[in-house]
Order: sequence, then structure tokens, then C-alpha cells
Amino acid sequence: MSSIEPRGPRQIWRALIWSLKGLRAAWCHEASFRFELYLAMVLLPLGLWLGDGPVQKLLLAGTPLLVLSAELLNSGIEAVVDKISLEFDELAGRAKDMGSAAVFLLMMLVLLCWGLLLGPRAWALLHH
Repeated sequence: MSSIEPRGPRQIWRALIWSLKGLRAAWCHEASFRFELYLAMVLLPLGLWLGDGPVQKLLLAGTPLLVLSAELLNSGIEAVVDKISLEFDELAGRAKDMGSAAVFLLMMLVLLCWGLLLGPRAWALLHH
């Protein structure tokens, strides 16, 4: 007998509910997530509008979603670390810092994509 339960509609529904609970928890407890969500709400439609072709649209609209995903993982790491102990611990601090660094790197990816893809257009508009 397999220990892996098959994925049917009921399990998929439960996973959706748990995901929505996670999004709600991030909204209620994480100011960074709220800020990044507001930013994504602007950048996602703007990226779909400004992108020239499917790849550009994906890069411009999709990278803010990567930031949100990393923020959720970072917040999860922070919650687990804080649950274990609120006292300073070098490894706990390192875990939190690395999670924060992941979010930062993805923010740099957003800037890089937007700059490389839209920068030349903006430059051309300014110099015409």
C-alpha cells in the first residue's frame, strides 16, 4: 500500500484553502507583503500592457509575483524561527537574513527586467 495519498478534488480544494489562509496571514501580519502586493498590483497589469510580446510580458508581470513568493517563504521562516525562540541565536539570525536576501535579490531582478526591457524605450522617448 502506498503512503502517498492520490490527489483528487478534495485534496486540491484543501490545498487551495490552506494557500488562501497563508495569503490572508501574510496580509494581516506582514507589512512588507502588503507593500509588495500593492506594488505587484500596479506592476503586473502595467507589465502586461507595456510588454512587447509574451516573453517581455512574462518578465515584466511575472517577476513581482516571484518577489511575493519569496516574501511568503521568508515570512514563514521568520515565523518558525520566532516560534522556537525569541532569544538571539546566530543560526536563527542567519536564516532570517538569508530569507531577506532572497527577497532583495528578486527585487533586483524586477529592477533589472524593467530597466533592460523598458529603459531603451524610455530613453528613446526622452531624446525625440
